[in-house]
Amino acid sequence: MTKWRKGRQGSDLPARVGPKAAEDEDGAAAVDGRGLTLRAMLPNAITAAALCAGLTGIRFAIEGEWPFAILAIILAAVLDGVDGRIARLLNAQSRFGAELDSLADSLSFGVAPAIILYLWSLQDLKSFGWLAALAFAICCALRLARFNARIDVDDQPHKSAGFLTGVPAPVGAGLAFAPFYLWMATERDEFRDPVALAIWIGIIAVLLISNMATLSWAAIRPRRDVRLGLIAFAAVAFAALLLEPWWSLTVISAGYLALMPYALFKYGKIKRRRAREKELVAQKDG
Repeated sequence: MTKWRKGRQGSDLPARVGPKAAEDEDGAAAVDGRGLTLRAMLPNAITAAALCAGLTGIRFAIEGEWPFAILAIILAAVLDGVDGRIARLLNAQSRFGAELDSLADSLSFGVAPAIILYLWSLQDLKSFGWLAALAFAICCALRLARFNARIDVDDQPHKSAGFLTGVPAPVGAGLAFAPFYLWMATERDEFRDPVALAIWIGIIAVLLISNMATLSWAAIRPRRDVRLGLIAFAAVAFAALLLEPWWSLTVISAGYLALMPYALFKYGKIKRRRAREKELVAQKDG
């Protein structure tokens, strides 16, 4: 069913959304009925490149090139973050781009990681390992379907407060690979244990489809007096990724998990404040 929105002159126009830099980004864009323009092809080409990177990760996994397989998924995540921003800068958002972006995300951050982890470790559990991989891929697809279904919904408490609902698909894929990061950094086979890995990706799958509030990078507004420090920290973090990629990715994953309780606490405060405001309004109206 086509969604509609009010145009500038009050006429009903079909809503168009494109690849998003973040899930809390507004998807409304200008509308014309002439289809994709050459300008609109650039972000969609980047989305297609992200899809190619994700699927190429499967090929590397089949060949046993595990570091390249993981790095291909990371590249897909970087491209996934770039396409939405370019679409917004060029005012080139489209419904086609939105659907392509969701399809690419499902394959690159759901199907591809599931197959890579299955070939890396879970296949030792045979059927149970495959079920764990399927659960992760399916939960990723369900998350993206829920996101698409709520694009035009006005009542989104998490989004209006600057939060996301559940763990984003690229982040979920990155967290699922945490045992691999540790395996590469320490060369200890304990991190390749298929039972532990199955439990781990099961937890991440639940986080993907959960209704819990999670932090949105787009909503973070650092104070002016700390911005230079954050820029320096970002530079050091980038250098660490180049020098010690696996330890750096482990720290990033651990840091994100550590911030999840903070996000719940912060959203809880906002939720309680909104409830009190509603009570005050109801009392005044009464």
